[in-house]
Amino acid sequence: MKKFLLAFLCLSVLWGVDAYAGKGTKLRLVYWNIQNGMWEGQTDDYQRFTDWVKAQKPDVCVWCEAQPIYKTGTYTKLDNIDQWRADSLMTIMWKRLGKRYGHKYVYIGGHRDNFPQVITSRYPIETVDRITGNADTLVSHGAGWARIKVAGKLLNIVTLHTWPQAYGYNVSPDDRERSKAANEGDKFRRAEMEYICRHTIGTAPGAGDEYWMMMGDFNARSRVDNWVYRYADDDTKLLVHDYIREHTPYVDIIHEKEPMSFYSSTGGHSRIDFVYCTRPLAGAVVEAHIHTDAYTRPVKSKVVTSFYEPSDHRPIFVDFDLKRL
Repeated sequence: MKKFLLAFLCLSVLWGVDAYAGKGTKLRLVYWNIQNGMWEGQTDDYQRFTDWVKAQKPDVCVWCEAQPIYKTGTYTKLDNIDQWRADSLMTIMWKRLGKRYGHKYVYIGGHRDNFPQVITSRYPIETVDRITGNADTLVSHGAGWARIKVAGKLLNIVTLHTWPQAYGYNVSPDDRERSKAANEGDKFRRAEMEYICRHTIGTAPGAGDEYWMMMGDFNARSRVDNWVYRYADDDTKLLVHDYIREHTPYVDIIHEKEPMSFYSSTGGHSRIDFVYCTRPLAGAVVEAHIHTDAYTRPVKSKVVTSFYEPSDHRPIFVDFDLKRL
């Protein structure tokens, strides 16, 4: 028995097991937009990044902008940028990185460009859908729907990254000012959000009683934060989250935990990264916060001023205790 316990403790250290890491009913989620595939991580083969992830002991990670695009320290695209769009190459990369922090399973979301979302997990991942839109409604950076089973509970995970610009999708450079003035970027994001929700949580009539989470870079502000922004009530910047609040059973977890506080999820002063859960799953949340530490604090790059190090976004941590379900 002593040998068994010693072996288990050794494995626990190697796997990073703690109160919220792969043990019983506990689940730790880390979501982060890592900016162009962790642009500044190429110089050390992402060692600093994966060491940080391992130290957080997550059970599930969702990485937004998970594909390398530019050479470190430059705005020059990688020589093999088109090859990186292949899911096979992305899977190889994330299996290798995931192994460093104890995650065996990888899911690549749907994407039509170089900004996919990736899920890594200690638990097997079931692919439900990979979403890119259709001829009528495009999803600019793609979205995904996957499932994992933890403590006998089936958890739906929806990932997304909506259009980032003030002008509309695919608008020509000479027409962008007109498009901005017409708020076409905001309207396009709203259409993306409706499409994503209709093709994920909207397919399940009883979803409000099920366990769903949706997260990503929404590139949109929420009305619940408008006491900070002070936009007009009918401002189109609020369209995306108005749709979620009015037409889905999702709950904004960060707002639920601290409704009278505001924390930026970027290097600036805006909360555009969100984790939503249906009410039953929200009841299992014991801690949720936008996380800033010595590594994750966004710092303007001195070499490419439009980039930050390590990312222009901050991660979100959510800890669940599934025995509450």
